[in-house]
Amino acid sequence: NHHMCVIVAQTPSSGSLPQGFSGLTHLLHWPLTPGDGGDLLASTSPQTSTYHLRGPAQPSYTLGGYLEAILIARDHQGRPKAHGGDLFQAQLLGPDLKAGVPGDVTDLENGTYLLTLPLLWAGQAQVQVRLIHSSEAVGVLRGIWRDQWATVDFTGYFRGPTGYEETVTCNVNPLLIGEEEGTCHYRDEDSGELWFCARPPTLPCDSLVGHSSGRYWNVTTPHEEALLARNVTNKTLPQGIPPIWVAQENNRILSPPQPCHPGIPAPRPSGFYHQNVWHSLSCSGRSFSTADSILHCLAGHIVHMMGDSTLRQWWEYLRDTVPSLKPVDLHATYHTGPLMAVDTTRAIVLHWRAHSWPLRSLRTPVAALHSVVRELGGLAGGPHTVVVLSLGAHFTTFPLSIFVQRLAGVRAAVAALLAREPSTLVVIKLANTGYKSVYGSDWFTLQVNRLLRAAFVDLRVAFVDAWEMTSSLALPDSIHPGRCVIRNEVDFLLSHVCPT
Repeated sequence: NHHMCVIVAQTPSSGSLPQGFSGLTHLLHWPLTPGDGGDLLASTSPQTSTYHLRGPAQPSYTLGGYLEAILIARDHQGRPKAHGGDLFQAQLLGPDLKAGVPGDVTDLENGTYLLTLPLLWAGQAQVQVRLIHSSEAVGVLRGIWRDQWATVDFTGYFRGPTGYEETVTCNVNPLLIGEEEGTCHYRDEDSGELWFCARPPTLPCDSLVGHSSGRYWNVTTPHEEALLARNVTNKTLPQGIPPIWVAQENNRILSPPQPCHPGIPAPRPSGFYHQNVWHSLSCSGRSFSTADSILHCLAGHIVHMMGDSTLRQWWEYLRDTVPSLKPVDLHATYHTGPLMAVDTTRAIVLHWRAHSWPLRSLRTPVAALHSVVRELGGLAGGPHTVVVLSLGAHFTTFPLSIFVQRLAGVRAAVAALLAREPSTLVVIKLANTGYKSVYGSDWFTLQVNRLLRAAFVDLRVAFVDAWEMTSSLALPDSIHPGRCVIRNEVDFLLSHVCPT
């Protein structure tokens, strides 16, 4: 989109994607979907699509092997689809064992999909397949990213010397504000990112003091809404394969030998659940089941968490699980932070703050919205410093170029931090599954996560794959997952702070 390129070209690097990111477009390959020509019955249906074992059924399967299945996408009249592009999700579940693992779905781009499910625990296992979005619904989401530039706006609050206030619309792109009178430009000195507000009627641009969410825009036609409706979104397909049995092998659970450290390449899948405990397949994760074990691990550490509310849940989990970690009232807007909890006897400090614009939030002071790039630039780092970053949920309402700009700045700041103090632990939390709408959908999140991983893949950082950790159990998807998932995410973080 040529308008977006104008904006992006004002950043330090030219082109629509910052330097080093232009080669990433292949990561975002998704089959082009012809659409249903306005006929809802021609879109992919979760009721008529079927899957079956690729080979003959076996009385028992080998631990460490794979189960393969073929999925045939069909429309609402039962006709097989001739093209790919549907977003299916496959899981292998062991309900009695509280076990689960994500399967791999390969789009053969002809209406059929290959499902590959790793067999990682002994006992019973059951395949479950969900249609998250039909290819036609994905076409709608893709079109919104291409044509809309945004699906939400924000409110800026300006205050004069007498306390008089004026409120205006703000956004990531000046063309979205729709004001003829002119625009206020705000440029982040550290990252070069831009933010725009409509010019207030009388007050100057530099009197911007507050920020909050604005409106959710109506960007879909009734037909598009039908393609994204609940009755066809995130629906389980009829059972296609009876439960299988995985043979016992000396009661072992597959787990990797090496201790957790940053820079380990991610296997697929990155792990699995067994007895509600996440077993990483990249390194030997540890369980921190008591407040004392958490305190012992975090002693002497300062943890800086910067991101969204899915990361604030980690801060809240630690605050709620460890009685001696006392929250300090910093008189901030809770939803945006900064939040702080300390244990002075063990020299533990836990910080959390939101990642600045674009941020859907309650009204919060603009001065409290620190850019992640600036925060990272102000950290000395070292063996006592832990940095945890999460980016994603608030970027799904804009084209990817907005996210890529943020990513380029954060990546450079992380690289600089690790260059000056290589002993700093940097952990990247991927975005989790959750919303299924035009404002935030797993399809958007999938693209965001591919870029997030690629941006940091050559740096010594650790990843917490929240996408897999939130989509591997028979739990309903929630943008704010329950305590079981959060505990496993935090345990994996702590496994990197204290590998042995």
